[in-house]
Amino acid sequence: MKISHHPAPESLMSCSAGSMPEAFAAVMSCHIEQCPACRKELGFMEAIGVAMFDRLDAAAIMRPAPVMALRGLEADVLEQKTPTRASGDVPSPLASVIGSALDDISWKRVSPGVAQHVIKLPSTNRGELRLVKVSPGQALPEHAHNGSELTLILRGSYRDSTGHYQVGDVADMCSDAAHSPIADPVEGCICLVATDGKLKFKSVVARLVQPFTGF
Repeated sequence: MKISHHPAPESLMSCSAGSMPEAFAAVMSCHIEQCPACRKELGFMEAIGVAMFDRLDAAAIMRPAPVMALRGLEADVLEQKTPTRASGDVPSPLASVIGSALDDISWKRVSPGVAQHVIKLPSTNRGELRLVKVSPGQALPEHAHNGSELTLILRGSYRDSTGHYQVGDVADMCSDAAHSPIADPVEGCICLVATDGKLKFKSVVARLVQPFTGF
């Protein structure tokens, strides 16, 4: 598997520090399982964080220890061990929640050629996590973002103005980025998508149906 698109450095840093919202952390975990380069980079960032923490003077704390203090062992393990992919086509961090096969997912139609499966998260979590399935050759309406969007390709591929995204690739979109992904003409596309704000569709029709789709 050749991975060409990776999370932004600031996303890796947020993951390393343990400050990433659960929805985004889920996407990141699934990508890191498949990407040796990001696994190595994350381990490097965690090792730096632990080293910096170790230089601080000891002080009594009245609440749980900072996440970075608990990550020293993880930094070593990431360098030494390659995660084992669960059987099936669903990354193991997600398989315990939705099962191991994408073909067994219960999909809800959103619009012609587009379906989704919302993955429930704790009500206190900031962000939403969903699987999105797009039929071959189908284009999603052009949209920008009210927040961030982190997308991992699980099957097939898509193209937009920023490039060609295939299995294992991540699209790390900020709030001022706009795009209109077009699914592969043969395989279509299935993605794992994390967002922390509603999409801003340019199409009037897409905006009218948005309250009913949850996008």
